[in-house]
Amino acid sequence: MAPLTPRLVVPIDVKKKPWEQKVHLHNRWHPDIPPVADVTEGELFRVEMVDWTGGRVSDDNSADDIKFLDLTITHYLSGPFRVIDAEGIPASPGDLLAVEICNLGPLPGDEWGYTAIFERENGGGFLTDHFPSARKAIWYFEGIYAYSPQIPGVRFPGLTHPGIVGTAPSAELLNIWNERERQLTETGHESLKLCEVLHQRPLANLPTPENCLLGKVQEGTAEWQKIANEAARTIPGRENGGNCDIKNLSRGSKVYLPVFVDGANLSTGDMHFSQGDGEVSFCGAIEMSGFLELKCEIIRGGMKEYLTPVGPTPLHVNPIFEIGPVEPRFSEWLVFEGISVDESGKQHFLDASVAYKRAILNAIEYLSRFGYSKEQVYLLLSCCPCEGRISGIVDAPNAVATLAIPTSIFDQDIRPKRLGHGPKLRRVPDVLRCTYDGHLPVTQDQSYARAP
Repeated sequence: MAPLTPRLVVPIDVKKKPWEQKVHLHNRWHPDIPPVADVTEGELFRVEMVDWTGGRVSDDNSADDIKFLDLTITHYLSGPFRVIDAEGIPASPGDLLAVEICNLGPLPGDEWGYTAIFERENGGGFLTDHFPSARKAIWYFEGIYAYSPQIPGVRFPGLTHPGIVGTAPSAELLNIWNERERQLTETGHESLKLCEVLHQRPLANLPTPENCLLGKVQEGTAEWQKIANEAARTIPGRENGGNCDIKNLSRGSKVYLPVFVDGANLSTGDMHFSQGDGEVSFCGAIEMSGFLELKCEIIRGGMKEYLTPVGPTPLHVNPIFEIGPVEPRFSEWLVFEGISVDESGKQHFLDASVAYKRAILNAIEYLSRFGYSKEQVYLLLSCCPCEGRISGIVDAPNAVATLAIPTSIFDQDIRPKRLGHGPKLRRVPDVLRCTYDGHLPVTQDQSYARAP
């Protein structure tokens, strides 16, 4: 007898707001956000998800929705799910939860997505000092392929994945998160720099009740107020997994998550049709609504058996994952190298962030020779299936990072050639733009002037 179709545990109506959905959603991490459903290990179940903004970004000809987006909404997640075994016994703290991604994709009838750059004063991105103003590109899906009217001449298969898969923190772990991130925001502006300028981005996003959605917990109650003031934001990845944005967590992959509370309280969201390593523009994948079909297995005592804490408590662990067998195949790549010397020529000591920034800037400068604006290339490198690597981290003083771009995604040959590069025809239309109204300094293009 054929197996039953996956049980739908979270349906989504994309025409409704996140707080109007039939099954409650949430946008924070907290141990007291109640589960919306039980799932049994070995059961195949289906989870549908809104895009991470809950429909605030539109398929239109304006980037204003990106410029004025309130980031306290992030991210709208489906769940939590209490995971139980065949006898009805829930996963327990100290267990390991194996989550297998059996299938995934965009929601039928909503086959489009977007990639964007946030305004510098509103989150920015990895190259925020070079690209300070809001930009947006819309993508449409043709089966496994994506194309954008704003970045013409490019088409590629997506490596679709959830940006967020995670378990709920315990109260102890939540306190660890909040305390270390609070200390960072209080002292980091005086002591920390990343690529000299990236420290001007928010160092961390602390708990706030603003736009807080806590699933079944009724807003306005004393319980809601307590949780809202404590609940961790979903923006960074942490010990529970969370927003790790690992593009290889696609069809057939498996992630092993630590369990910190009874039932594990698994949540997921932030679906991506495709993403490059690093998601460098910040809103940098092809963001979309979507679905996952999952199976879970409880490995009793698995945290102690398989996860060695690297930190002061047994809670300082990180997930493990297996790459699935289904990925796009590319045979030819153009690879750009970067070293830890910044745009001003200043030497940094084994700084992989500076090196990766240089690799991306090198790729942007190069591809802009083929008719693309630099904003088009920046957004493309954030969402196409490019591969980022730390190639060297020991040969002082330079870290070496590389960015590999599959050449077949372009409709022209982008390799260096003896007789000169390809057509210089400007690729229009360009990405959707907004003016920059901020006052932070912008890094001027210091690339050596090339002959016209």
